[in-house]
Amino acid sequence: MSADAGALERAVSGVEEPELRLPLGEAGLVREVRSRWGRTTVSIGLLHPDHPQLGELRRRAEAALAGAGARDAQVDLVPLGEEEAAALARRLRERSAAPAGAGPDGAPVAPLGHEQGRGNPFTRQGSRTRVLGISSGKGGVGKSSVTVNLAVALAARGASVAVLDADVYGFSVPRMLGLNRAPLVVGDLLIPPVAHGVACISMGFFVDDDTPIIWRGPMLHKALEQFLADTWWGEVDFLVIDMPPGTGDVALSMAQYLPRSEVYVVTTPQTAAQRVAARSALAARKLKLPVRGVVENMSYFRGDDGRRYELFGRGGGAALAAQLGVPLLGTMPLLPAVGEGGDAGVPVGVSDPEGEAAQAFAALADAIRALGPARVYRSELRLS
Repeated sequence: MSADAGALERAVSGVEEPELRLPLGEAGLVREVRSRWGRTTVSIGLLHPDHPQLGELRRRAEAALAGAGARDAQVDLVPLGEEEAAALARRLRERSAAPAGAGPDGAPVAPLGHEQGRGNPFTRQGSRTRVLGISSGKGGVGKSSVTVNLAVALAARGASVAVLDADVYGFSVPRMLGLNRAPLVVGDLLIPPVAHGVACISMGFFVDDDTPIIWRGPMLHKALEQFLADTWWGEVDFLVIDMPPGTGDVALSMAQYLPRSEVYVVTTPQTAAQRVAARSALAARKLKLPVRGVVENMSYFRGDDGRRYELFGRGGGAALAAQLGVPLLGTMPLLPAVGEGGDAGVPVGVSDPEGEAAQAFAALADAIRALGPARVYRSELRLS
């Protein structure tokens, strides 16, 4: 007796496509489900001939079919044709994007991809995504390390997370996540690669590591626009942005394109670093971006004797938080495992989840989640 074809189709339609992080049925990738004489054949559209998780997709589909009663299942993965890929890209854009120029509270924001009329996926009414801008006054304070380890910690807690590496001149996030492949291209849409539960888009995917980016402000602005408009982000819980140090063009672009952004300032215990970090926080406030908290990185080193050694002094993070009137959300240890994990592409939350550094980032993730969104938009309260 054949398994029920309807049950089989529902089972395979619920399988999550590992690159899209979207059920196959919702993506329109289930082509055909046949069950006859005890044999089940399923045809699934494949995003790309060189799909990096082809084996994982097949495994998920076979497991779902077996769970629905299929005893002898054949899963055929067929690459999308050019027209099919373009149609999928259009469906994904329609699914995620707000109308161009529409803000979450009805106020206008800068349109994205205005030549093509593309909307902004992070200004859609009802979007649950919290945009976390990880900022610093200067380089060398471990901002990218905080970004990556925070993102991994959020993902480990069941959140859907993506990282936008907006530090165009000093891109380092792909290496720290262990990503060494470019995004898939489906039609005219980028599908970001995923590692450790975190999707990522970065300039590092498009240029060699040793290639300098020599751009003026308008080019940075355009790059951020394209990363936002031409990427399938899905309905993520958190978009974590690794911002370049200082108060330049990317901060201005974030204020225009991402009015929901929350800013978290990374500093070290040194007084000099604290003063510089304060400038980036004050710049964010001038741009009407809420500063939610301070993260003190490299707070201490724990020696083999178990003692804490404050190599860079103490109190900078607490002083900055008091100055800004926001909480000090975490004090991150300076431990070799953090740097080694970044170099190896295996963050400490993955390599040593019970270790001191991983636990510090887990506590930071919990603190940020506990804060809740910076702003709540209630469409039913709008005046007409």
